Amino acid sequence: MLLKDSKPHYDILDGLRGVAALIVIVYHVYELYTGSPLPHGYLAVDFFFILSGFVIGYAYDNRWDKMTVGGFFKRRLIRLHPMVIMGAVIGAATFLLQGSVKWDGSHVSTGLVMLSMLCAMFMIPSTPGGVTEVRGNGEMFPLNGPSWSLFFEYLGNILYALLLRRLPKWALAVVCVESGGLLVMISTRAGFLGVGWSFIDGGFWGGLVRMLFPYSMGMLMARDFKPLKVRRSFLVCSLALLVVAALPALGGSAWHNGLYDALCVVLVFPCLVWLGASDSSYGHRTKSVCTFLGDLSYPLYMVHYPLFYLYYNYIGFDGNGTSLTIREAWPAAIVVVLASFALALLCMKFYDLPLRRRLSAR
Repeated sequence: MLLKDSKPHYDILDGLRGVAALIVIVYHVYELYTGSPLPHGYLAVDFFFILSGFVIGYAYDNRWDKMTVGGFFKRRLIRLHPMVIMGAVIGAATFLLQGSVKWDGSHVSTGLVMLSMLCAMFMIPSTPGGVTEVRGNGEMFPLNGPSWSLFFEYLGNILYALLLRRLPKWALAVVCVESGGLLVMISTRAGFLGVGWSFIDGGFWGGLVRMLFPYSMGMLMARDFKPLKVRRSFLVCSLALLVVAALPALGGSAWHNGLYDALCVVLVFPCLVWLGASDSSYGHRTKSVCTFLGDLSYPLYMVHYPLFYLYYNYIGFDGNGTSLTIREAWPAAIVVVLASFALALLCMKFYDLPLRRRLSAR
């Protein structure tokens, strides 16, 4: 039997997860264009990782005398995998709907699309140029691009259950320092932190480091968390996330922008999580908003991108550019955003939450 949650819940962190998901949506609308209002929106994924590390450390560190490794994995699968499967199914449907055509114009057989969907359901990544890499742009999960972060989230869960939870605080701090140094190095060399979604150019190691630092930092914070006396942290932290995402890409040498990305993850995001977890003075309205955003955030993150593949097809993206400008395509962009919200709400209400409750009860 799975353990029931008994600790106080951090509602503000749920709300901030929802804000981060909204930032990802806006970032993907403008992903193929210059002049994005949120050019650093990809950093929302790094914020997801540090939230996960903090929440997992807080929720499970003192439960291992009553919980097995298998029980932990069951809880995490129940929490994460229903939407992994749904995202793969929706991705296959939208790919078939747009004609099963790669971005280079070549056609993909229905059998290969189904094989790619099956691999995505079991979190088996595609390799660049492999038969299951059906879109032709090197994605680990071509039918639902954001699943790459879930792949590394699962690796983080495995590392936590088998190793990180056993480390004394000083050893976990060493992991944070070393992985933080690697993160700074990767980010400054690449010029940004938007890595990990593909195996191209060492993307696996980039994604692993991108997960490991914020994940272990969140766990370290959870071990010695002392709340501050703060109010209105949801508003303050939400605005801070927007500012981080909205700052234009830094000019000059590429490492300037990479250093900015790394500093946001290493310094700013831990502070935002600490502030969000410290606030206990919020009212019922804020709690309701944060609960809704928290429940919606994961379904929204996992279903929006397959719809954006239809959007990319509509605007004529072929891997080299688009035939429509954002000024010409904005009505379609609004439609796909609204459709993403509607689909996420349906999945949340009729699939994700009910299924997780049923599986947890068993």
